[in-house]
Amino acid sequence: MHACVLKAPAPVASGPLEWREVARPEPGPGEVLIRVRACGVCRTDLHVVEGELAVRKPNVIPGHQVVGTVEAGPMAAGTRVGVPWLHHTCGVCEFCRSGRENLCDGPDFTGWTVDGGYADYLVAPADFVYTIPERFEDIAAAPLLCAGIIGFRCLRLADISSGARLGIYGFGSAGLVAIQVARYWGVDVYVSTREEKHRKLAMEYGALWAGAADAQPPVPLDASIMFAPAGELVAPALKALKKGGRLILGGIHMSDIPSFSYDLLYQERLMRSVANNTRDDGRDFLRIAAEIPIRTQTETFPLREANKALQKLKTDGIRGAAVLLPD
Repeated sequence: MHACVLKAPAPVASGPLEWREVARPEPGPGEVLIRVRACGVCRTDLHVVEGELAVRKPNVIPGHQVVGTVEAGPMAAGTRVGVPWLHHTCGVCEFCRSGRENLCDGPDFTGWTVDGGYADYLVAPADFVYTIPERFEDIAAAPLLCAGIIGFRCLRLADISSGARLGIYGFGSAGLVAIQVARYWGVDVYVSTREEKHRKLAMEYGALWAGAADAQPPVPLDASIMFAPAGELVAPALKALKKGGRLILGGIHMSDIPSFSYDLLYQERLMRSVANNTRDDGRDFLRIAAEIPIRTQTETFPLREANKALQKLKTDGIRGAAVLLPD
């Protein structure tokens, strides 16, 4: 089979992913062999490829928003499934036993600690893949498997309900999904993002206001979610919150957060990170996504052009989400 392999982390401008022929993986006990039909390109892939996340597996194949069909293993052949970031958990640590498997002490992650979906095939534990709702085509479903699920977990932790005011910082594929769920719940959304084309897209999807990345929304906010991996935006985001407001940091990696006045946290404002997701997050989100139904904006690339897709992602050149298609 063919795959894009990361020989060594490097800036995406240098094209660090190598297009290679590699051995097709063989499923172990409890695993399924999946033929990849589409694989979304996530900012976390960018962090893996450029080394902002430490190397956990040499010569790893990135990619963790995979839609494909089962070819072998303990599921019926031909079943369409999705493979997310959370590849496997230990099941026995205190976090797994208390329903917080996203914080597992011994996890594996697709496309980082094990090979992912920038390939013709991959293997995954049958207990950790999702059935894809029929209403979503492969390309449309791919961005739901990380951007969608993580955005949904962020919304849950933001603890918002109908009539609330929500801020979204950064409007890539995660923001595009989160705004649709928030509007479905009757929440007013205010978007801060650096690109004018993304501000226009936010307004198209129901934002009441869209401004520059560090701009102050016109009203105080009940909660905000930061998808932009930019630590310098934390202080402006806290400043925009009401008393008791909540700022949810939705990325796995962020630039350093500059110091700020305690006054921005006082009055019981809360700042909280989101780490990974649980399988329940994924199941609940996919059910709601089908009810809405979520619309995804995608730009497709041949699998062999994964470097190009990552380069466009880094420079905010993607309107929505990039999706790789095997040759």
